[in-house]
Amino acid sequence: MKKQIKSFVLAAMTAFVLNACADSASINQQAASSYAQEMNKIRSQGAVDTSSLTAQRIHRVFNKIVPYANKENQTGQPFNWQITVIRSKELNAWAMPGGKMAFYTGLVDTLKLNDDEIATVMGHEMAHALKEHGKAKTNFGMVTGIAAQLGHIALSTVVGSDLSGVAISLTKDYALDKPYSRSAETEADEVGLLLMAKSGFNPQAAPGLWDKMKKASGGSKGALDALASTHPTDEDRQENLRRLLPEAMKYYEASKK
Repeated sequence: MKKQIKSFVLAAMTAFVLNACADSASINQQAASSYAQEMNKIRSQGAVDTSSLTAQRIHRVFNKIVPYANKENQTGQPFNWQITVIRSKELNAWAMPGGKMAFYTGLVDTLKLNDDEIATVMGHEMAHALKEHGKAKTNFGMVTGIAAQLGHIALSTVVGSDLSGVAISLTKDYALDKPYSRSAETEADEVGLLLMAKSGFNPQAAPGLWDKMKKASGGSKGALDALASTHPTDEDRQENLRRLLPEAMKYYEASKK
């Protein structure tokens, strides 16, 4: 099942490369078609979780954020947001062009994420999709995932020392060793933070998420340290998020009225 999921991510990326000059509408349509086909396959294997408490929590967070994500959509194309919860021990979540997403139960269960922390991850992923960072970088709508977007520590947490079994190992072909610029990562952090706050989730949870990611990684190092040159360090990330907290808290407090 893990191999099948990873094969889907690779196939999706390849499809987008072959359509490098396609417009956003075409890319979103292709993504939706690929997503539907592959999720059906995964569902047939019994790996789609629709009933556990973890799945219910993920869907609840997702449903609260979507209306606010739609308000932030400035791509010129409507997003048909959809999320699939995949039963897997992997610490991962990702978003495709047009709002197709997956969230792995392992990310929540292993790190013991509360709803605000789930919203932090989800807001970050949605922000990358809304800002079309993948398309802006390589002129195609690559899959974005927490494994690539949360920096080298999170990526190490997902793949450990074995890079051969994941789509993001194809760094030379897809430049996935440096998937986004520092500015894009920072923007996703900022947009995601405000998005979760507007949706009624406490943004004070965001900086602490990085502590959990770092602890889960065990401070692992290696080939993925190259990401550090384009990703904010955990310390920089936390400092920036804390700088934005006063603004985010205003939205959060307003959401409670």
